[in-house]
Amino acid sequence: MLSTTYEDTPVIRTDYSNPARWDEMCRVATTPNEEECAAYVEFLEDRAYRDLTLEQVLDLIPEGFRHRMLIVADGITMNSAEFPLLCIDLETDTFGRVLRVIAAELHSIENNISIVNMFFGEFIDAADNDGVFRGF
Repeated sequence: MLSTTYEDTPVIRTDYSNPARWDEMCRVATTPNEEECAAYVEFLEDRAYRDLTLEQVLDLIPEGFRHRMLIVADGITMNSAEFPLLCIDLETDTFGRVLRVIAAELHSIENNISIVNMFFGEFIDAADNDGVFRGF
């Protein structure tokens, strides 16, 4: 079960195949862009999360979880040059919708979703044809 006390948006690591790739993804995801925007995330590493499915990740969310989105670093994330993280919509009426976001653009969705400046669907609409959001 996840905690209800994370200050920043959680990123759950489910792929443990390559520690160097994980470290690089964490660096890319949290490096501020040219406008000094950065993602405010908390990386969760627990081998109990290894290879969890989307449904299993959703089952980890406790009552009272305050974040509007959850992020997963899975095998697809770790095996792609752009590190397309799996972002999961946690809003009640759209719970479980997913979108991949490249690590270098994580700040865009994380910042805007966390302060309710934009909605998850707006990022889905702005995704490329392959379903990955790479920025506006």
